[in-house]
Amino acid sequence: MVGCVLEEMRIRSLGVIDDAVVELSPGFTAVTGETGAGKTMVVTSLGLLLGGRADPALVRIGAKNAVVEGRISVPAHTAAIVRAEEAGAELDDGALLISRTVSAEGRSRAHLGGRSVPVGMLAELADELVAVHGQTDQQGLLKLSRQRAALDRYAGDAVAGPLAKYTEAYRRLRAVATELDEIVTRARERSQEADMLRYGLDEVAGVEPRAGEDVELAEEAERLGHAEALSSAATAAHAALAGNPEDPEGIDAATLVAGAQRALEAVRSHDPALAALTDRIGEIGILLGDVAGELAGYADDLDADPLRLAAVEERRAALTALTRKYGRDGQDIASVLAWAEQGAGRLTELDGDDERIGELTAERDALRTELGGLAQALTDARTEAAERFAAAVTAELASLAMPHARVSFDLRQTEDAEGVEVGGRTVAYGPSGADEVELLLAPHPGAPPRPIAKGASGGELSRVMLAVEVVFAGTDPVPTYLFDEVDAGVGGKAAVEIGRRLARLAKSAQVVVVTHLPQVAAFADRQLLVEKTNDGSVTRSGVKVLEGEDRIRELSRMLAGQEDSQTARAHAEELLAAARADA
Repeated sequence: MVGCVLEEMRIRSLGVIDDAVVELSPGFTAVTGETGAGKTMVVTSLGLLLGGRADPALVRIGAKNAVVEGRISVPAHTAAIVRAEEAGAELDDGALLISRTVSAEGRSRAHLGGRSVPVGMLAELADELVAVHGQTDQQGLLKLSRQRAALDRYAGDAVAGPLAKYTEAYRRLRAVATELDEIVTRARERSQEADMLRYGLDEVAGVEPRAGEDVELAEEAERLGHAEALSSAATAAHAALAGNPEDPEGIDAATLVAGAQRALEAVRSHDPALAALTDRIGEIGILLGDVAGELAGYADDLDADPLRLAAVEERRAALTALTRKYGRDGQDIASVLAWAEQGAGRLTELDGDDERIGELTAERDALRTELGGLAQALTDARTEAAERFAAAVTAELASLAMPHARVSFDLRQTEDAEGVEVGGRTVAYGPSGADEVELLLAPHPGAPPRPIAKGASGGELSRVMLAVEVVFAGTDPVPTYLFDEVDAGVGGKAAVEIGRRLARLAKSAQVVVVTHLPQVAAFADRQLLVEKTNDGSVTRSGVKVLEGEDRIRELSRMLAGQEDSQTARAHAEELLAAARADA
């Protein structure tokens, strides 16, 4: 027996269930009850614990929320435990506690080992802990993608290895093809963009702007435009500081300061404070002389040439035109130079389109060749696994009252001129390879193999699905299996064989089956009865373990609809005895 066991679930305010505890055990547990009693809520509850979609319509009328709690014993150091502990979960005496709350408004919360976790965390653990199968899973098995996935799962590393390499090459090919398609499709647009960039860069190059040139020219234009006023002011200021040769009687600042210094020189030796002031006046005289000299030089150097002013304004106009066209928000010439630098890089990229197209085309062709080889490897691995898988499922069907049924796989490819070469043909391909995988069933000798969607009845499809899962249990086991109405459309001897096969599966895994067939329930190690109270709800006492006389009564009801029918009781006792003898 595997170490992981779903020990119990407590369900509150979910569907018809008010408050009930479902006590499970290792081995084979059958869940039975009248139609509409709430048996499928067991499956629904487990689905919620495993991260399934929360439907607020499931919340019992009048309740604020529905709560499902589960207890799963899991051996230490398993992948599920390691992942749970990484999320902060704590074990309770070696068991993992999981809870899920769904409000009537649609909000959902999940807890794992006493820690609040995303619902997606529960779904991650589900693959390691429980395999749930119901009528929707049977319909899912009809999809070709699911059939291919089932075959790949059975094949194991033989397919997983080349499939991983194929997936990476396929991803790269898609990226290369997308880039190539974009370049080719937008060739005209990119050519126009290159022409516009080339024109703009030529225009900037023709002007040859320098960084900061616009600021320098603005200052020079301001100076040239007011040259006469500036010269007159500088000359007047020089005369006030140093005197005017043409007015010898005029008083200037330099003469006054010199006079003040001479007046103090005669008495500076009598008081240090006065000596310091005399020195400071001397410094003022020197400073006045320097400023006066600079003013004279400024006035002499000032250029009032109108031709230079016109040249400056013409240059400024050229720079302004560039700034308006290529500057960022019309800021300055520095933004024009930045645009030119970026534009030159982009132009190099665009001018390299032809070269890039050649590189991408070569890479695409190489990847298609590589992908073809990997697709061939996948086909070979799947073909080998398909033979073994089909033989194993066929053998299982013989144990499920379909002794003459034969299962096979049809692996085929579709020719496509745009595809990859596999087996000397150019075929279509996708993210999982070039193979279309279809499960075929020949239910009896002489019947041609047909897709299970067309060649299997509801009961046969249930048995095919069970056979597939039993085969998986031998190669890729899951600790717990839960089957909901896997025996739909089945009766008589076939039902007995299903019960017997489920019992055998339960020797290596925990099996929980929601069933309406007494032939199946009789093989269970434990039988649970779900029953309603008079008010239509399922209470805590509404899910109980059946033993002895109670179990015989329930099997009698399932057989004849009458718990007290002597004939049904005798048949029920016979079923139980046969099941125990088979065990």
